[in-house]
Amino acid sequence: MIIFSARAVFYCGAKHYAHSGEEQFSEVVPAIGRKPKTDGKLRIGSPVTRSAAPRHLPKRNGIGRDMILSPTGKTISLAIAMMFAVILACTLAGCASRPDATVLRATPVTLAKREVVLLSATNRQQAPDGGFGGDRADMLTFEKYILSVPPDHKASVIEYPGTTPNPLSDFVVTSRTRLSKDRLLVAAAAGDGTIGLFVPGYNYSYQEGLFRLAQIASDANLKAIPILFSWPSQAKATAYLADKDSSLTSRDALASLLISLASDPGVKRIVLFGHSMGGFLVMETARQLKLEGRTDVVERLSIVLAAPDIDADVFRTQVETIGRVSTPITLLVSNKDRALRLSSFIAGERKRVGSLSADDPAVRAAAKRYDVRVIDITSLKDAEGFGHARFASLPQYAAELAALGQGARNSRPGIFVFRANGGVHAAAQGW
Repeated sequence: MIIFSARAVFYCGAKHYAHSGEEQFSEVVPAIGRKPKTDGKLRIGSPVTRSAAPRHLPKRNGIGRDMILSPTGKTISLAIAMMFAVILACTLAGCASRPDATVLRATPVTLAKREVVLLSATNRQQAPDGGFGGDRADMLTFEKYILSVPPDHKASVIEYPGTTPNPLSDFVVTSRTRLSKDRLLVAAAAGDGTIGLFVPGYNYSYQEGLFRLAQIASDANLKAIPILFSWPSQAKATAYLADKDSSLTSRDALASLLISLASDPGVKRIVLFGHSMGGFLVMETARQLKLEGRTDVVERLSIVLAAPDIDADVFRTQVETIGRVSTPITLLVSNKDRALRLSSFIAGERKRVGSLSADDPAVRAAAKRYDVRVIDITSLKDAEGFGHARFASLPQYAAELAALGQGARNSRPGIFVFRANGGVHAAAQGW
């Protein structure tokens, strides 16, 4: 959720995450030999989610800690299991065609009825095809885009242009301009004092991030000009670890951009929205700014994390360092996000923040302790079928969700459940 003005709410989703393809074999079982932990730390209490496949085993009878138990009961190497998971992810991710850099070519359109204007900042190296690839650059590059919106555009859908762009059926780039940093800052600060910055996640190409931002800006009827921060994801399902490294190397670039944006006295708030691994980058950057003593910048941030791919304990240390902020950090979560289930499996079955359950007592205790706002959006449909891109359909509910940021009462942290047919229900609030 990105709020660009007092009444405009902005949501972003993604489609190109590595997916498990099937529901994990999981069951809810009572904790054995231990009591629920509800001391406010981000742990999963009782009942405990335990995967029936695969699970780690202590070293016993020739079965080492690098072995796991498969659904059939056979022991297999953890490395082999991860390899199969990645192969499955790659197979599924490759089912849909992905846009190349040709969609960034400007095509003049004379009859466009609707347009969206976007700004971008990227630390990717420019590729020979005119786009931006996965190689890391030492400097940020700034651009401005204007895209026409197809008259029959469907909410939450990205209508990519084909070989011959058709403004009647596709989003079409009609103008692309290289900017200096100063020109970008002037354009970004031209609104009502609120700036929205979108940070995509793992397995995202530059053009995918740009068109996702265009779709959301169009659906939300945004008046302000949103900014894309595109870090050098490899845009490959097999490059999860490489993307994690690239996100970490992008902290300085994102921090520098935020400091520059906050230096304008007319900028009152920067809504920093991170999706998936982009949420990890957002939190790491905010933590870095706090450690560097840039409280002036941190206090202007309104952080929103959609399906954040962050280990629960890592998130706890991040929020402890960042401390209490004027606007509570917002988490958009779903315990039926199958992409994050795969991420959890790769990480040794450690829980991801984006897949926490609003019903878990430990989650409620943690939200209270750390002043975090958790919004469960499981009820929303995900057009892509894996539960990782529910947020793309949320602009139509802007009025209901904007209420969470208005007024002294609703601006407080808490646990909320979003109901597609009935607004937002406060499950736990008022502590």
